[in-house]
Amino acid sequence: MQRWRGLEDIPQDWGRSVVTIGSYDGVHRGHQLIIGRAVERARELGVPSVVVTFDPHPSEVVRPGSHPPLLAPHHRRAELMAELGVDAVLILPFTAEFSKLSPADFTVKVLVDKLHARAVIEGPNFRFGHRAAGNVAYLAELGVTYDYEVEVVDLYVSGEAGGGEPFSSTLTRRLVAEGDIEGAAEILGRPHRVEGVVVRGAQRGRELGYPTANVETLPHTAIPADGVYAGWLTAAGERMPAAISVGTNPQFDGTERTVEAYAIDRVGLDLYGLHVAVDFLAYVRGQKKFDSIEALLAAIADDVKQCRTLTAEYDAEA
Repeated sequence: MQRWRGLEDIPQDWGRSVVTIGSYDGVHRGHQLIIGRAVERARELGVPSVVVTFDPHPSEVVRPGSHPPLLAPHHRRAELMAELGVDAVLILPFTAEFSKLSPADFTVKVLVDKLHARAVIEGPNFRFGHRAAGNVAYLAELGVTYDYEVEVVDLYVSGEAGGGEPFSSTLTRRLVAEGDIEGAAEILGRPHRVEGVVVRGAQRGRELGYPTANVETLPHTAIPADGVYAGWLTAAGERMPAAISVGTNPQFDGTERTVEAYAIDRVGLDLYGLHVAVDFLAYVRGQKKFDSIEALLAAIADDVKQCRTLTAEYDAEA
């Protein structure tokens, strides 16, 4: 899959293509429907498929300080899109100047002049251009002039976790923030992931016999509510069952919120400086301050036992 950053990266001899545009944070099941249809339509027409997305998130430019927690960084989104069969991803730097492009100017500058769109696939609520003035109806109207078709993909409605709401990144972020990572996984189609570099912490886990990877998460990451979770730690291509702790470590009067993962039954791991991924499978319990270190150790042992069982059951069913 080709990855372009900015319009100038698009090959000059690029021909017709099928395009879909959006932030696509998380590449959740609703996004997968749209992107999947774009890939399918591209194959029907015998042309490449292109996903257009933005960096930073448009809200940070339009309303500084309002950047939403992100469900996936751009490199992860690109990986997920590649798995769906996308041929190219175009990341457009979203600047104040770019935000002022009218819907018509955006269409000509991006879809017509650079990507030579043959078809554009979007969800029903797609908006674009200055002040989000453009919608799918206007996009289709412009398509008559510029020789591209527009197809709207209806988003499925989520089940019990979403209370009947359409699949959305906003809903997923809310569920993650509430610690309902199983509900978030229902929308994402996979466990929620947090990434970052392993840094040195207070090393109390090592002293207690449960050394953890202290993950310095990427900016604006959507981090689950404080608590203990079952999941996996992936480092250097190896995926390991893990007991994950999110919070301020109240047992030792901590103040800094951290994400720490203990790779279950692994001894002698040296992960410092590595970029790792932490996947959240299930909520185990809330954060708690215990009466003694002995009580804490008993709770950790029980946490690890539960996490070992939960991850093994998930992998057996997968």
